[in-house]
Amino acid sequence: SATGPRLSNVSALSFSGQGAQILTAGFTVDGPGQARLLIRGVGPELNSRFGVPGVMVDPKITVFSGSTAIASNDNWDASLASTMTTLGAFPLTTGSADAALLLVVDAGGKGYTVQVSGADGGTGTALIEVYEVR
Repeated sequence: SATGPRLSNVSALSFSGQGAQILTAGFTVDGPGQARLLIRGVGPELNSRFGVPGVMVDPKITVFSGSTAIASNDNWDASLASTMTTLGAFPLTTGSADAALLLVVDAGGKGYTVQVSGADGGTGTALIEVYEVR
C-alpha cells in the first residue's frame, strides 16, 4: 500500500458546448484492484456559491471507459452530501441540478474520460471534478 502524499482531487473548469465543444477530462487509475471515485459535474452551484456567470444550468456527466459509457448522472442525490463533506468538496445545494455519482472503476493503468454536457441541450461554464474516495 502507498504511503506519503496522494492526489485526492483533479478538476477542470471551462465552457462546455455541444458536439466537439463538450467539456471532457481524462484520468488514469494505476495500481492493482479497483478505485472508488466521486465524480461531479457542477454548474448551478458555481453561480450560487461563487458568483460565476454564464454557467450550465443543468449539467449531466457521462463517464467513459474507452468509447463505452459506463455511468451517467443528471441530478445528484442528496445521499452523497456526507461523502462530499468527508472529501473536502464544497457542498452542493440540495435539489440543485448539479450532477454527481459514486463509481468503482478498475485500476491497472486503465484510462477513463468524463464529459459534462447540458441535459437540456444547454451550454455554459461547468466544472468537472474527480475525487478518490478512500
